[in-house]
Amino acid sequence: MDQTNSTNILESEGSAGKILLSLILSILTVLTTTINSLVITAIMVTRKLHHPANYLICSLAVTDLLVAILVMPISIVYIAKGSWTMGQGVCTIWLGVDITCCTCSILHLAAIAVDRFWAITDAVEYSRKRTPRRAGFMIVVAWVLSILICLPPVIWRQRKSDRQMLVPNATQAYNATDECVIEHNIGSAIYSTFGAFYIPLFLILILYYKIYRAAQTLYHKRGPSRLDRQETNGHMLPRCSDREPPSHNLLSPPEKSISEPSTEGDRVRIAIKSPQSEAEQEKSYRRHRISSSREKKAATMLGLILGAFVICWLPFFIHEVIVNTLSISRSEEMTNFLTWLGYLNSLINPLIYTIFNEDFKKAFQKLVKCGHYL
Repeated sequence: MDQTNSTNILESEGSAGKILLSLILSILTVLTTTINSLVITAIMVTRKLHHPANYLICSLAVTDLLVAILVMPISIVYIAKGSWTMGQGVCTIWLGVDITCCTCSILHLAAIAVDRFWAITDAVEYSRKRTPRRAGFMIVVAWVLSILICLPPVIWRQRKSDRQMLVPNATQAYNATDECVIEHNIGSAIYSTFGAFYIPLFLILILYYKIYRAAQTLYHKRGPSRLDRQETNGHMLPRCSDREPPSHNLLSPPEKSISEPSTEGDRVRIAIKSPQSEAEQEKSYRRHRISSSREKKAATMLGLILGAFVICWLPFFIHEVIVNTLSISRSEEMTNFLTWLGYLNSLINPLIYTIFNEDFKKAFQKLVKCGHYL
């Protein structure tokens, strides 16, 4: 009797835990759907956001929206029930959509990194090449690569499932229909994980490091070329920048004029008293502060992009490599946690890529106001 009561208590606690977990995952799914829909709508209805770089962000939001609509809800049902009950045909389709959309989301991040790298390292030339057609080509490449990465493990899994269904052992046949996972061999595991994550991760890390270094160099070059001045007679004379050839007049000492102060003391006093000198120094200080704040903002954004991407997806792919190459049995709870940690990146992406953009902020405010009046 006591054993029966304790069993009932454990079952009720387990049911309550699954209900709470399903509720939390459902909230994350709704948030992911809402925020990505908001980004897509903002880009579509705001003319100012009709730019090739934003087309990539829009396509990323579409991909993450597909994850929220087609992948997350079925995963919630699977976790809540504790077993797969929708048949192997639906399982194959769901796994294919899951791998394709998540891989495509990661490849979109790599495409955005490539676009930004070209934009900052070859700004003049790339401004002519940065067309909607080029953005569309990058989007198509991301989707094609995602499908090519998805197909081999899904086909291999389907063939393995068909063979297991034909075996006389009832336990093996039951397990084949009770689960919806892909168990890779070593070759398939390396192909999938490196194609879907490790190669894009390596590319993104290199590109964003180069972007940060290029931005840092650009800020530092703009500072001296625009702000540095040579002070003479209380007035500011520009120094030579690296883009302008040095002028002989600027390098040679200025000739004395009748009105020029005769002593160094007079020069210093006039320089200090000159309102123009003080105003120029104030402008120089302000521009230096703006440049520093932009550099910090860029570093913060890059840190958030890389940090979110690595934290969300790296644990999952490390787990996949270890489990499939070392033939270690899967922990259902660990697999579900790491999978949903990866899904969380589809919620974070639209926030990171739009929160630092003033045009997106204004577009969101307009959409919220329109929704309020509706």
